[in-house]
Parts: sequence; structure tokens; C-alpha cells
Amino acid sequence: MTTLTPDSPACADRVADVTRNTAETKIRIRVNLDGNGTADLHTGIGFFDHMLDQIARHGLIDLHIHADGDLHIDGHHTVEDVGITLGQAFAQAVGDKKGIRRYGHAYVPLDEALSRVVVDFSGRPGLHMDVPFKSGMVGAFDTQLAYEFFQGFVNHAGVTLHIDNLKGDNAHHQAETVFKAFARAVRMALERDPRMGNTIPSTKGSL
Repeated sequence: MTTLTPDSPACADRVADVTRNTAETKIRIRVNLDGNGTADLHTGIGFFDHMLDQIARHGLIDLHIHADGDLHIDGHHTVEDVGITLGQAFAQAVGDKKGIRRYGHAYVPLDEALSRVVVDFSGRPGLHMDVPFKSGMVGAFDTQLAYEFFQGFVNHAGVTLHIDNLKGDNAHHQAETVFKAFARAVRMALERDPRMGNTIPSTKGSL
């Protein structure tokens, strides 16, 4: 079995600091994929911050997000662009993906709601999302924007992502189970597998 040492590529710090500025949003995101779940979140949309906090806490990812968007219009650009920038940050932090498990999955309940998320750090963007939200808004968050967030993320992180809300009558619960399950699935996929050593988990030799 290959033993990882502090000098091994798979033991390198997996951190990133990405800034993305457009005419619609100004966003800075810092991530540490091997953190302890610390979050510092300021998007201007309270419920969205609450969902991003789930990613940090349950994914054990240190996540610092500051977004200044055109919320006088609506939340669309802010939520989508945070997804894009977070995807860029993940791609940078993950690096060549040597030694990771690559695949992750999780089922998460919250009262009557239950969601399943499966992720593959495949290098290929793809999203299947089946979440029949029972309400169009949760606070100031338009539930349609959950799709836009994850679409932006997968496009720029280069992951395949399947999200299914299996049960749920309350939109807050539905969304929270989705984001928590996403966090747990990502945490599993990004774990270092000691049996992999510094090998890329693909028969192609690259991801």
C-alpha cells in the first residue's frame, strides 16, 4: 500500500481564492477543502447564506463568500454567479485529483423531506436535478435559483451531479436537504483514499 507523506501531491493544501467581477456582480470566494466547516457568508440573500452554510458545515469546507450583486433587480445574477465562482474555486483547489475517492453520495432527511445527491468529479459538467419545490419563494430566495446555482457550479467545477428530492412538503426543508446532501456527497468524493496513493482515479489517467 502506498503511504502518503507530507511531500506527496495528494497532501498538498487544497485551497483557492477566486475573484469574479462583472457588470452585474462582484464576488470573491475563498475555500479550504480540508477545513473544519468555518463559514463567512455575505451574499445579501439570507436564505441563500443559510444554504451555503450547510455546504461549509456538513462538507467540512472552510468557505468565505462575499458577493455584491444587483439585488435591486432580483437574486438571479447573484446566486448564479456565486455558483460559477464556487465552481472555479473548487476546480482550482482540487487540482489534478490525485488520490481522491472521486465519487460521493448522500441521503439526507429533514422532518418530512428527503433528498439524494450523487456527485462524480469526472471533469465533465453535467446536472440532473429533480426537485419539485412546493413553494416559489423561501424568504427572499427564489427556489428556481437553486438550479441556477448548481448549474453554474457544475459547469465550472467540471463535475457530474445528480440531485433528487424524494419527498417533501415544505420548500425550506426540501432545499435544506438538497444542500446538506450535496455537502456530504462532496465531502465523500474529495476524501483522500490511502489505497489510491497519488494515482488519478480514472482508467484514462486524467480527469
